[in-house]
Amino acid sequence: MRTIQKNGEPNSLTEHRKQAHASYDNYTDKDALRQSLVAEQRGLCCYCQSRIKPEPQKMKIEHWQCQANNPERQLDYRNLLGACLGGHGNSKQEQHCDTRKGNADLCFCPADPAHPIEPQIRFLGDGRISSDDEGIKSALDDVLNLNWSRLVSNRKAVLQAFQERLQTGKRLDPARELAKWDGSQHGDMEPFSQVVVYYLNKKLGRATA
Repeated sequence: MRTIQKNGEPNSLTEHRKQAHASYDNYTDKDALRQSLVAEQRGLCCYCQSRIKPEPQKMKIEHWQCQANNPERQLDYRNLLGACLGGHGNSKQEQHCDTRKGNADLCFCPADPAHPIEPQIRFLGDGRISSDDEGIKSALDDVLNLNWSRLVSNRKAVLQAFQERLQTGKRLDPARELAKWDGSQHGDMEPFSQVVVYYLNKKLGRATA
């Protein structure tokens, strides 16, 4: 998970909000909304960082504060995020991200630059994600189910593949590698990239200690 820098909203959303009786349900240009969300999130789910694409069958439009309890925010672009399908249709124990979250509240917003989420999260070598903050840890485990076995395996595989590259004998510049993984470069980011970013930041920290 990484902090999302929100861009400008689609013009169609701005215009729709001006209409009488405007709601999320009667907003017809959700294709433009999906395109905008996926672009600013660099092709990754706002929570688990799996790949999403701007198509109804390959992502969900997430309301960070749910529509049921916060109808005044249903068309607030700052409240809208792009999420993966999260095991939609599966049992609850196999659901994650927005699908698992439902109408529950989160104690953090990945699109709040005033309170970046990265410093609050640790990526462990076995693929798990954790936090020293008990509220955030509970949100990761119970609300979003980000330590579901398949997500853990995916993060572990990405980290191990990167570590194997480091062990090939070819000298890699950690700072240059960090720029490839942390979103500094343009285009879609690699799925589960933050686990490598965390690892590299630790490596660079040890190097300068």
